[in-house]
Amino acid sequence: MPPANSRPHPLQLNGAGPRPTKVDTSYTWLAAYFMLNLSLTIYNKAILSTFKFGFPWTLTGIHTLCSGVGAYIMGRMGYFQPAVLGEHENMVMLMFSFLYTMNIAISNVSLHEVSVAFHQVVRAMTPVFTIAISILFLGKRYTTLTYLSLMPLLLGVYMATVGDYSYTAMGFFLTVLGTVLAAVKTVVTNRIQMGRLQLHPLDLLLRMSPLAFVQTVIFSWMKGELDEVVSFCKTEMSASLIVALLINGIIAFFLNFVSFTANKKTSALTMTVAANVKQVLSIVVAVTVFNTKIGFLNGLGIIMTLCGGACYSYVDFREKAQRMRPPTPAFPQVSSNNGPILTEKESEELQNIRISNQ
Repeated sequence: MPPANSRPHPLQLNGAGPRPTKVDTSYTWLAAYFMLNLSLTIYNKAILSTFKFGFPWTLTGIHTLCSGVGAYIMGRMGYFQPAVLGEHENMVMLMFSFLYTMNIAISNVSLHEVSVAFHQVVRAMTPVFTIAISILFLGKRYTTLTYLSLMPLLLGVYMATVGDYSYTAMGFFLTVLGTVLAAVKTVVTNRIQMGRLQLHPLDLLLRMSPLAFVQTVIFSWMKGELDEVVSFCKTEMSASLIVALLINGIIAFFLNFVSFTANKKTSALTMTVAANVKQVLSIVVAVTVFNTKIGFLNGLGIIMTLCGGACYSYVDFREKAQRMRPPTPAFPQVSSNNGPILTEKESEELQNIRISNQ
């Protein structure tokens, strides 16, 4: 009989505590990230087309609010133990939530100054900025194979999103700034969970979401969207829309949880590569579900991006396997008690060496 104070562990198939299982792997979390991300994209489009709910800041606020509530419920159920943070750590959480909100804000603003195709191509450069940030500030190093594996991925996204590349000077600046912030957010997310703080993904979500919710409400009010939402609720709000928005928020909560966990189990660079692959998969969904028309070059770019993502995954898997492999000693050391076991031939050669030295 388990002890009374034992806590449940998510995605654990055995009853031996939080020991990793076949389900709790980086590939499983990445697969869940793709599935939930595409599901949320389709659901957002369905809400926009069915209910004419065109309020991006309000939708983001619903996502952050549901994420905070969901993380709180998971904490009460015992899936994680909230850490005790000091004043400095709480300030880090505040800055992280502001980074999260500013990333969304600048991305939304830049879309009014540039074409969608240009926006997607620049955002596809996030892995490049992630590498630069990791090298400059974290002292990380990447192999030549890693750099080479990213080239077909970036070229594939460019081909898949080829179109009208129109932009203004301010739009170009804001799009690049948003891409840099996206890279910084991904790196910081990984460091908060793997660095000194060692926060659980749900704990990070619990602390970040309420702050981000307040900030999105403020941005919504500054943009005048809040007044439009109030007018919309008085005339267009229905029970079916409330249920649809609630389901949308629940999906967003699980997506944020899975995204933070996948970031913790992989790396910041892997998550930016996954975001590029997800972007191209969104085009595939648009073609199959919404009958969007694409050209030959777009289709070729989709194939190249998927192949580039597979190539990066293979290189990353090989390099991780090499890092985990124990080093092989150049010469065996003989020990009378716990040394390595020598074969009969090796023992005979060692004995001959000792005799000749005498």
